[in-house]
Amino acid sequence: MCLAVPMQIESVDRLVARCRARGVEREVSLLFLQDEELAPGDYVLVQLGKAIQRVTAEEAKTSWDLLEEILGEGGNGGE
Repeated sequence: MCLAVPMQIESVDRLVARCRARGVEREVSLLFLQDEELAPGDYVLVQLGKAIQRVTAEEAKTSWDLLEEILGEGGNGGE
């Protein structure tokens, strides 16, 4: 199973964005969202290094809250 992680765009260079989430930075492909007007500050869901959907800041926060709940405080899925 793959999960999409919400990340905030730091910079955009054509079809590649530098994104950040929880102190981690990644280069993310924007190929699937090439028709969107994306800019620094926007949030996207990232799956396997590709942005698959634009989301609001509120949706990103809700997703992180749910992920943290699933993983539990220890980050090991409650095991």
